[in-house]
Amino acid sequence: MKKRVSRVTLFWSTMAFAACLILAAEQLPSTNPTDFWTYISKTNPYKSWQHWPGFPGKYPGTSPHGAFLELYVNDIALKAAKAGEDRPYGAILVKENDGKDKTTLMSITPMYKDQGYNPGAGDWYWAKYSPTGTVMAAGKVDSCINCHREGKDFLFTPARQE
Repeated sequence: MKKRVSRVTLFWSTMAFAACLILAAEQLPSTNPTDFWTYISKTNPYKSWQHWPGFPGKYPGTSPHGAFLELYVNDIALKAAKAGEDRPYGAILVKENDGKDKTTLMSITPMYKDQGYNPGAGDWYWAKYSPTGTVMAAGKVDSCINCHREGKDFLFTPARQE
């Protein structure tokens, strides 16, 4: 009887763990540009995320991004950044690109690390949206990849503790 109870307990524990993994995977967005925008703007709004460690608000930017930037990260990316590690799969960074006046939002440029998406570019998915969500570029964007290739894990922003 004890063996049967242990097996049943093990079975249900395994099933619960598998269900949690499936739910976690379902909560991540697809790389379809429209679906991804919906995810970062409505399903899991990036404005509710934390800033990159050490960058608590707007900071000066450079071309091709805005004159001022604000960088938001999901919990997966934040945990890795605080540990000084490369971003794991599921990491999302969203950069708001503002004009010289620090208030005019010019574009929104996210990066999403999706396993198997683009191994030659760190498996990063790149996008550029207008402030209203119109897709300006998305996917394996050569200009993003070519520039970011020089950064560690395709990023220039260092992991810094707050």
